[in-house]
Amino acid sequence: MQEILTIVLPLGAAYALGSIPFGLLLTRLAGAGDIRAIGSGNIGATNVLRTGNKKLAALTLLLDMLKGTAGVLAAGWLGLEDGALPIAVLAATLGHIFPVWIRFKGGKGVATALGGIAAVSPLLAAVLACTWLLMAALFRISSLAALVAFIILPVAAYFLGVFSPLWPVLSLLLCLTHRANIRRLLKNEEPRLGH
Repeated sequence: MQEILTIVLPLGAAYALGSIPFGLLLTRLAGAGDIRAIGSGNIGATNVLRTGNKKLAALTLLLDMLKGTAGVLAAGWLGLEDGALPIAVLAATLGHIFPVWIRFKGGKGVATALGGIAAVSPLLAAVLACTWLLMAALFRISSLAALVAFIILPVAAYFLGVFSPLWPVLSLLLCLTHRANIRRLLKNEEPRLGH
């Protein structure tokens, strides 16, 4: 029983922190209504940007990243071993994608995953963030930038010496959350940043 608690409690904490729907909460507090009723309908920063409020979108991005970081740090504090922390990244990301508070319909998990990875390996997170920024600057498509950044995650982790079998799982999960984006990208119909 004790061994189960040392796994369930840390991962439960990571999921719970990851599931806080900051995009929804912030837009409501700002009087912008229900973020799920506009754009893609998800609660992430990219969709918050579609309200036209750049500061609100930036704050959503920051808080979504920090909840990923907090989820992983909390899991470590509750006894999850360092080598197992990637599973806490996955738990926090799943919390964002499937938040219990809003009927398991959340965001796509990119910022939360990046924040969680930063708690495991700041250098790996920096490589992914720089990849996202470069791709976003070149193509002005947020989803494409996210997909490229997380497709290279396992390879980057391997070369940085922080590989975990859970990194490919996280990559696959984030590709799955972007299924509709991938279809639009293939049709050249994906909206660009700022539009």
